[in-house]
Amino acid sequence: MYTIEGRVRYSEVDSGNRMRLPAIVNYFQDCTTFQSEDMGMGHQIMEKYGKVWILSYWQIEVERYPLIGEKIKVDTWSTGFEGIYGHREFRMCTENGEVLAWAHSLWLYMDVKKGRPTRPDEETQQAYGEEHLVEKEILPRKIILPEEGTACESFPVLRSQIDTNEHVNNCQYIQMALEVLPECGHVGKIRVEYKKSAVLGDRIYPKVAMDEERKIVELCTAEGAPYAVIEFKEK
Repeated sequence: MYTIEGRVRYSEVDSGNRMRLPAIVNYFQDCTTFQSEDMGMGHQIMEKYGKVWILSYWQIEVERYPLIGEKIKVDTWSTGFEGIYGHREFRMCTENGEVLAWAHSLWLYMDVKKGRPTRPDEETQQAYGEEHLVEKEILPRKIILPEEGTACESFPVLRSQIDTNEHVNNCQYIQMALEVLPECGHVGKIRVEYKKSAVLGDRIYPKVAMDEERKIVELCTAEGAPYAVIEFKEK
């Protein structure tokens, strides 16, 4: 397990002084990034060897949104490898051990030079290891869509949304989805299925659908092919 510590910043909270959902996701992303950097398997090293981890799926559960000034710690650990995929979990806690949020994620290992996924080598798998620290139900990656959705106004990808892989950052899709929802309370559960990487110059065409328990946003190309599907369930 790898751990980072922090404190909820003013820039990370909403009008109620609670940490925003995208900020929680960013802490999770940063935690796994720092682990790789400290292991000598960070972005620049991976770039040198033409490999990259691409996020394929999020399943996140929020028990409580921490308040401004609260001290927090974030843990991450690998739960194993399956072919071209790596499984990883996260946990955000208070300094007293109260669990604030948990996440399961699925990462695709990509050979950039060959332009296709590849199986992580034994050295990589052994370096990250395998731990099982939390008993949670892992839901299927596929998000079932309601029959009908409402198209919303399209918008362009912004420079500020692009990360080191020259794609829209994973967390930015969640932020986009929250912006197009007509109303959304405090999210208790979220799933994200990533399907296609958006890049600078692309335009996002969102569709919103709702049923009794869920609010779902599809972020699509002009032709209707989804970049990402985001499912929200309120607390």
